[in-house]
Amino acid sequence: MSRLTITTRTTATGPLLRIAGDLDYATSEELRTHVTGLRLEPGQCLVLELGGMEFCDSSGITALLVARHHATAAGADVALTAVPDHTRRILRIVGLDQIFTIRPDGAPAAS
Repeated sequence: MSRLTITTRTTATGPLLRIAGDLDYATSEELRTHVTGLRLEPGQCLVLELGGMEFCDSSGITALLVARHHATAAGADVALTAVPDHTRRILRIVGLDQIFTIRPDGAPAAS
């Protein structure tokens, strides 16, 4: 059974979501629902911290794209941080590293 944990924290620049566990077919709807329920303001940055993510399939990638679309529609930005190597590789292969802001693992998630 897949397990996903999403922890939300409000920062000065916008919401920070810490995502841990498996982001797959069984759990991706949870992230999509969580993200689309967030109220974002123009100029904010939605940060998705993925350091605790153990697995991500195509459904998980789609959920990340939903987060990006939700942020963009609100006039906000989205950034990924602490992206695991296996997920970073997938993003690079499909060209999504060109549309997501990917912060270095050691960079602060948000102010």
